[in-house]
Amino acid sequence: MQWLRDMWTKEGPGIPKDAPAKTGLALFIETLVREWWEMVKLNILFLLASLLVATLPAALAAMARVSVALVEDRNTYLLRDFTEAFLHYFWRATAWGLALAAAFAICIYVILTYGVGARDNLILAAPLAVTLVATAFLAVTACHLIVLMVMRDLPALRLLRLAALASVVRPLPAIVALAFNAALWLTHILFYPVSVFMPAIFNFSLGMFAVAFGVHRAAVMVLDQPETPRPHRKPHAPNAS
Repeated sequence: MQWLRDMWTKEGPGIPKDAPAKTGLALFIETLVREWWEMVKLNILFLLASLLVATLPAALAAMARVSVALVEDRNTYLLRDFTEAFLHYFWRATAWGLALAAAFAICIYVILTYGVGARDNLILAAPLAVTLVATAFLAVTACHLIVLMVMRDLPALRLLRLAALASVVRPLPAIVALAFNAALWLTHILFYPVSVFMPAIFNFSLGMFAVAFGVHRAAVMVLDQPETPRPHRKPHAPNAS
């Protein structure tokens, strides 16, 4: 049974020390080729951890934590790292998941409402466009937020502020990552039933890896920014009697 235990607990492969540094798409493909088996196992762990639905946000956070480690080429002990992250981020991830789900639900409701109204009244096309942009910005912010959350423990307001800042500074990589995820699921739909095993094998882990890879640079940039110190109030001198 040693081989079965090693499959889940041994270190993943690394990069040779003398190998030239790669960036962009070349680095993404190289990491994907090197870590594909880890991603398959990560996908299985995610599916098992999210079976209860209520544990879905924590499972996403745990998967993001492992994905960031793969992006940074750190040693990963898949089962241990996933389990520790799942427990560590459970309540925070659940709270953020509920908040983001509510925000997306409101955005979708507003989009549908304005979309129906815009058929008869073109004036409603303007607020519809604004809502679409706001929803896209929310999706990009959510990508940065989950990666920032697993990279460093931060207060909720600072985490949200940094996620919004990263979304303004470098929105394009997150948009590309979201488009990549959409392409994965579109491929699954178009080639069904041939593609029936795609979600069980790699769709979730590969999608999260794409998000972590895309937003990692922006996350590092905003985390390196010094926190603005709060001005200290000078104590008032006591009134002379």
